[in-house]
Amino acid sequence: MHKSPEPGLRLFVFHHSGGSRLTYRDWPAHFPADWEVRTPDAPGRGPRDERPALADAGALIEYFLRTLEPRLTGPFAFFGHSLGGLVAYELTRRLVDSGRTAPVWLGISARGTLQPGGDRPQRHLLSDAELRRELAAMGGTAPSALNHPELWELFAPTIRADLRLGETWCSEPLAAPLPVPLSVFGGTADHVAPPHRLDGWAAASEHYFGLRLFDGGHFYFQGRLPDVARRIREDVRRALLLSSGLRTVR
Repeated sequence: MHKSPEPGLRLFVFHHSGGSRLTYRDWPAHFPADWEVRTPDAPGRGPRDERPALADAGALIEYFLRTLEPRLTGPFAFFGHSLGGLVAYELTRRLVDSGRTAPVWLGISARGTLQPGGDRPQRHLLSDAELRRELAAMGGTAPSALNHPELWELFAPTIRADLRLGETWCSEPLAAPLPVPLSVFGGTADHVAPPHRLDGWAAASEHYFGLRLFDGGHFYFQGRLPDVARRIREDVRRALLLSSGLRTVR
């Protein structure tokens, strides 16, 4: 039986609150042909997925660990946007803490402080009208889902569950910086995760590659995907070179 060759790299892209792989369907075309770009969905995405959205952070991480495990082979990298940034970070921590193969690179996008409190928004507590206005201002959610009563009734529970999870998520302090290279991405005009709230990630990695800012708001990559993808490619290749050098030293 012919065995398909392993890709040069698997890039896992984790979606935002209330989102799904549909928002990221154009991403694979912007990466090398030998990369396998995967955009896994959390439960409860779309009208055909009748599973409830997971409202517990631990359950969400366990879900992704279980479903992605067969693909966590060869070199792989994580990139997560907003809630997806927390997912990517916590998955990386779990893999490192358990002594399993970790990603060669971690990209966290539009996600600020790790601990709850401070000026973190509490959008999951807004009224329906207020939440629709907030989501419309942020972008990233189809107007049809916000303005159509039946569609809103269908999607609102998932959006609220995701927002609550992300806005109440409390991560345990790191005992030591992660050995995984880390880059942080954001929009210059993002009012949800403004640039000053992204700086704290520098202490989370032994190999912090820096903050990559792009003009735009919370969904800064919309309309700038070629530039964002180029930056991701550059950072992943830098991480692979670093990993190769560390293996040589050892």
